[in-house]
Amino acid sequence: MTYIMTGIEGYQLSEIDLKNLNHPLTCGVIFFKRNFKDYYQLLSLVKHIRALKGQDFILAVDQEGGRVIRFGLPFTQLPPLGHIGEIFQKHAETGKTMAHLHAWLMATELLSIGIDLSFAPVLDLDNGSDVIGDRAFSNEPSQVTTLAEIYCQSMQSAGMKTTAKHYPGHGTVKADSHFELPTDHRAYQDIEQLDLQTFTTLIPTGCIDAMMLSHVIYSDICDQPAGYSTQWHQQILRQQQGFNGVSISDDLGMKAAECVGNIQQRYQACVAADIDLTLLCQPDLCTELYSNNRLKYLPNHPEKLIKIMRLQGQSTLETNKPFWEQFRWQQARKALVTLLAQHKP
Repeated sequence: MTYIMTGIEGYQLSEIDLKNLNHPLTCGVIFFKRNFKDYYQLLSLVKHIRALKGQDFILAVDQEGGRVIRFGLPFTQLPPLGHIGEIFQKHAETGKTMAHLHAWLMATELLSIGIDLSFAPVLDLDNGSDVIGDRAFSNEPSQVTTLAEIYCQSMQSAGMKTTAKHYPGHGTVKADSHFELPTDHRAYQDIEQLDLQTFTTLIPTGCIDAMMLSHVIYSDICDQPAGYSTQWHQQILRQQQGFNGVSISDDLGMKAAECVGNIQQRYQACVAADIDLTLLCQPDLCTELYSNNRLKYLPNHPEKLIKIMRLQGQSTLETNKPFWEQFRWQQARKALVTLLAQHKP
């Protein structure tokens, strides 16, 4: 069994959303810009979902910074990770401080409103990809590793689990998997020595709680995207590299994900690879998948669900008042603004 994290339609739950949320495979919601009008609307939406599903349910978002920010003001409009990398190359200690502040502010703001998880950080390289670019810290694995470890540790200190993406590395293949199927024809040894370095180094440290696998085909290893691949998931990530956290396949609505067939076949490909969790960001696709009534009777895997629920967050800020009214947040925000003013992109 692979569990589902679904998207929802708008500012409040629709009838379609309610049906999708109540399916036994659904264990969480991922939010997008379409779900954010303002802080208080989002707070109301989060509370509504919590009232329906309780605390054993994961709420997530991609709030990376730069081009990938789902929630507007008053949430901090963070710069891309690439800007942190640029600062690090000129002033290493300042770059490290920036990585810490960036992660801590992102995590504490989301946790304080009841959202467990941001799928972060990106561990890809800025190495020619149409979709990664400045979402990555750097094109140098050693720099990505240094900054990503600080970023992960800061997220964890704020009470948020980490999700490294997009394993085993999306940054060196040009095509954008949202719109086409990227294929990386390099030998495994070349990938291992470049893109995989940061993942391989950080897995043993315990700073990676979840791993999101890419919808990229690495043809020297497998003829399926990594998110569907037993070779990448079971043989390399689990057995060779010893990763025992939550495995997540990227959105099944992406163009690259269609390479194995319709939504039922895409989901079954995740099941065959024994992926823990997959994203279904488009509610209508989730409804289409759940139209297969046989899914309701899949064998239950409580141990897998328990593992996924370990991704729940724990706010270190007070949750009974907005984050911007709290002194610790104010001090961190002031420090970040000061550094950004001194080191403009």
